[in-house]
Amino acid sequence: MTVIRGARERARSEITEAIKVEARRQLAAEGAAKLSLRAVARELGMASSALYRYFPSRDELLTALIVDAYDAVGRAAERARDARPAPATVEQAVTRWCAICTAVRDWALAHPHEYALIYGSPVPGYQAPRTTTEPAARVGLALIGVLRDAHAAGLLTEPADPLPEDVVADALALGAQLGVELPPTVLARSVGAWAQLFGLLSFEVFGQFNRVVEARDPFFHQAVRQLAGSVGLDAPQEEG
Repeated sequence: MTVIRGARERARSEITEAIKVEARRQLAAEGAAKLSLRAVARELGMASSALYRYFPSRDELLTALIVDAYDAVGRAAERARDARPAPATVEQAVTRWCAICTAVRDWALAHPHEYALIYGSPVPGYQAPRTTTEPAARVGLALIGVLRDAHAAGLLTEPADPLPEDVVADALALGAQLGVELPPTVLARSVGAWAQLFGLLSFEVFGQFNRVVEARDPFFHQAVRQLAGSVGLDAPQEEG
């Protein structure tokens, strides 16, 4: 029975993956709003009723694709973070921060349609469930981890500019939710830096930088170094 069950589980996993691969192909060709379970089933040579046993609705298939995309970009960020040791200098912390941002950019440029699914226009009629929340947080947590390690090593300079009281309250609530002890101004500015990172990426992925920014690599590197400075990682600027 164990052998039979194992074979069934492998077969189910393979079919599930085949469905998601075809769905991603359709995302690239038609966009998320036109994703259709019937079309996926037709391309795979499956009866629609058979496909519904794997994904009972379009929204469940979309959720699976969204979670996969968030997990993929999150893994890229975490690998870049883990490839570098905990910082002993501010420049090492900045380097780690920039490595995470670069890994996220590399993933976005290599997977523009999946990036659009999670950071582009909302899909009409789709409401993301709570199961997407944890995967969506992975990049932000990787960046906050850099700040946490830098703060523990005494490398973080708390921004001097005061923040409105309600912004500070939000930052304290976020820190409590994440279990992270950082100055409220750093936490608040880290949210802004996270949003600005994806603003930079969206401008590049969706073409807003065309005929505006040609030197994309150095532009991005300088921009994310400035983001690091905005959250308290004030390393000297690189030459050249």
